[in-house]
Amino acid sequence: MNTDSTHLDRILIVDDHPLFREGLRQMIDREPDLEVCGEASNSEKALDSINTLDPDLAIIDISLAGSSGIDLIKTIKADHEDLPLLVVSMHDESLYAERALRAGALGYVMKHEPAKTVKLAIRKALKGEIFLSDRMSSTVLARAVGGKTETNKSPVADLSDRELEVFQMLGQGKSVRQIAADLDLSIPTINSFRNRIKEKLGLKSSTEVMLHAIQWLRDEMGK
Repeated sequence: MNTDSTHLDRILIVDDHPLFREGLRQMIDREPDLEVCGEASNSEKALDSINTLDPDLAIIDISLAGSSGIDLIKTIKADHEDLPLLVVSMHDESLYAERALRAGALGYVMKHEPAKTVKLAIRKALKGEIFLSDRMSSTVLARAVGGKTETNKSPVADLSDRELEVFQMLGQGKSVRQIAADLDLSIPTINSFRNRIKEKLGLKSSTEVMLHAIQWLRDEMGK
């Protein structure tokens, strides 16, 4: 941890992988103007840490145990509107970056990016500036200016945030009952989400939804 007299911006890391949290902590704590003030592995601990530690920035992963980083971002912004939030995730930015920004995050960085990119994103978020990769910035700008859409866009991109969350959990092999428990929703509600996913993806059965979700998640993990 930094000990000099320079003002330190205090950062909370929210990620359910201890090794990643440790690596990110070490990278941040080596910076003379930054320090990690706390870590959280899930949404509940993250909200408690924000209330008790009052960080200057929270770094949040998309996938958290039992919850979604997108939902966490929305919850944080409802109670801490001025707290800058930055997503650092393994998930493809083309599918999640705009969702994260709409929820209230200031930037999106994929975990495979070099440390200098993560540090740049942190400092931009602390200034209240948006950070996206050049590729993603061009995509967002094209849509905003010309209303352009990607002709090769995956149908998965048309799922709502909650539908995508359920789809991802199905891909993890979770049953409807498990998903309902994890999201604190009823089984009929999860079935309703699954049916909507089936319709949007043009699939014929719940089994096809599950198999499609498993394959999609494998493809995501392989990127």
